[in-house]
Amino acid sequence: MTRYDENMDVYQVIKTRRSVRSYKPDPVPEEVLNRILEAARLAPSAHNGQDYKFVVVKDSQKRKLLAQAAEQDFISQAPIIIAAVSLDPDKIISCGAPTYAVDLAIAVDHLTLAAAAEGLGICWIGAFNQKEAKKILGVPAQSKIVILLPLGFPADQPGTKVRKNLAEIACFERFEE
Repeated sequence: MTRYDENMDVYQVIKTRRSVRSYKPDPVPEEVLNRILEAARLAPSAHNGQDYKFVVVKDSQKRKLLAQAAEQDFISQAPIIIAAVSLDPDKIISCGAPTYAVDLAIAVDHLTLAAAAEGLGICWIGAFNQKEAKKILGVPAQSKIVILLPLGFPADQPGTKVRKNLAEIACFERFEE
């Protein structure tokens, strides 16, 4: 995949999406970035609340600081880092799960699949210093950065995806080990 194709098969996008840890310095065109963010905006959320924000970071110094906060240098290679921020991390849905975890997982998955359809690479980064990242981005104390997403054109070739077979992860009618 090298470019946006509105007729692209969603299953092909899912099969080819991967975590990218090496990026070209090429800028992401604004119209492409806007389509990717629009995909996240269209994601469903609890009560359609969309209690989150996406902080788009292009500044090279801030990207370096975020990479340091994550202790993962490759993050700063990407021309963009998107921080997915929960505005209400204490909210719980009736099943007992944190609302932000579900809502942002859906929105970020929309975002990552849109990025893959555009020929871009992205990686979910959950290992970072929350306090430092919030300071760098000016995120208020009551909010929580849930994930950092370096975004750009991949500089490497995809390896083989290793996944369990379907019988190992799916069961029907009743939980089975």
